[in-house]
Amino acid sequence: MPANIRGVKPAQGDMLPVTLFSMEPMGGPSKASADRSQTASPRAQWRRWLPLGIIVLGIILVFSFGLDELASFSHLKAHHQRLTAFVADHYIQAVAGYLLLYVLFVALSLPGAIWLTVAAGFLFGAVVGSILAVIAASTGATLLFLAAKTSLGDYLRAHAGPWLTKVERGFADNQWSYLLMMRLFPVIPFFIANLIPAFLGIRLPVFVITTFVGIIPATAIFATVGAGLGSVLESSTELSLHSLVTPQVELALAGLALLAAAPIVVKYLRRRRASRDR
Repeated sequence: MPANIRGVKPAQGDMLPVTLFSMEPMGGPSKASADRSQTASPRAQWRRWLPLGIIVLGIILVFSFGLDELASFSHLKAHHQRLTAFVADHYIQAVAGYLLLYVLFVALSLPGAIWLTVAAGFLFGAVVGSILAVIAASTGATLLFLAAKTSLGDYLRAHAGPWLTKVERGFADNQWSYLLMMRLFPVIPFFIANLIPAFLGIRLPVFVITTFVGIIPATAIFATVGAGLGSVLESSTELSLHSLVTPQVELALAGLALLAAAPIVVKYLRRRRASRDR
């Protein structure tokens, strides 16, 4: 059969123009394909920055309508009776609404998520409240992680230079331990801990698992605190974040974080011993 594959001459006597069977049109790529490549770039950029635009718009709307006040002790204290009655009469709707609100706050990096955890313990009990808060916080964190990875992560890695590659390699060697440490002992703000893995190229399954597991201890503590707030909400007592995070709580979380750091220390000691043996 006639063909115009490079390196193979057409057979003598072929009657059809060789260009009909060419693997590539004569004269190189068509102008239409070049035009498609040019128009695809703006569209790809638009899709890349869309998640970040949605987050910014969501933050503006939340503060415009005063929805940020929903995650506060004063709001829980002022409306705790109505909220308790609504949960008793419409349990499924209350669970769905709570999950949606918590996911929204975490995905938009809004302050006050800790009070939503406390409210979960008060409204649903320590065990159910902890489960709901962990699910909602992990979901919101994953959405923010994906948005940051899509809008900023790839762009940052493409323009940051070799230094980011070195940081990625160092982080990847002990990524499970580093991520668990950030979650177990939340010295780094929660939304920052959601962004750092996105910029360092952490895979989605690793992020989801370490987030889900790592936030369980602190979530259980604050939900348990919320489960015992009945008398406090009925009184004139005011609570603050500092009153919730007691030295005992900090010590317990720090112990868990050190436990997560143990593999890093072991790897370091093994490498040091190996270098000495050489």
